[in-house]
Amino acid sequence: MPLQPVTRRSVPDEVFDQVLGEVVDGGLAAGDPLPSERRLAEVLGVSRPAVREALQRMTQTRLLDVRHGGATTVRDFRRYGGLDLLPRLLVRGGHLDAAVARSVLEARLVVGPGVAALAAERGGPELEATLTATVDALAAADGPDAGIERQRHALAFWDQVVDAADSMVFRLMFNSLRAAYEPALEALAPVMAEEVGQVGAYRVLTAALGAGDPETARAAADRVLRPATSSILTALEALEDA
Repeated sequence: MPLQPVTRRSVPDEVFDQVLGEVVDGGLAAGDPLPSERRLAEVLGVSRPAVREALQRMTQTRLLDVRHGGATTVRDFRRYGGLDLLPRLLVRGGHLDAAVARSVLEARLVVGPGVAALAAERGGPELEATLTATVDALAAADGPDAGIERQRHALAFWDQVVDAADSMVFRLMFNSLRAAYEPALEALAPVMAEEVGQVGAYRVLTAALGAGDPETARAAADRVLRPATSSILTALEALEDA
């Protein structure tokens, strides 16, 4: 098991990150017994209480099957993991995982129009002014880092739409997707340029939301997300094939 000694004293977090990495990267497969606390402490060069705290966190993520009096085994994260795993899965070893990126884009395309429809129903008249200011900032982005800046404004736009939708489930989903997406902003800038550059489409969506028209908002959100999503998915498929 290629774990590495922990060199910092914030050891429970480090232990958690390393064990979680082994689970999602396949070093510890579903059904494998987890090494004992004593063995993990020896390999990582940390105390057993630090290992115990990290494993308690792993158990809370439902990625470990703890049987009293028996071995603790690894669960299949694809069946038991939550959206909080997305940041770990999207970028591995400093590289974007094309398959995970594809699934994030597909989820956006399915969920985004529905969130927009709810926001149109529940947002109220002040929503249009808020979103207009954000789109204005997106349109004004310029300079060498404009692509990253536009992505941030686009995230702020959807954050405001999710707030207006007033759905706790959609809010938690968005939080997880954003946590996965933000560390990859620079890597995604070239492929996201088409989407975040279509200021007119964002303005049409803003107007539909401000008018309180759910069906128009749903269609407008699809128009914002679909063209770039399709081209990005094509590029990701080519990357996977390569």
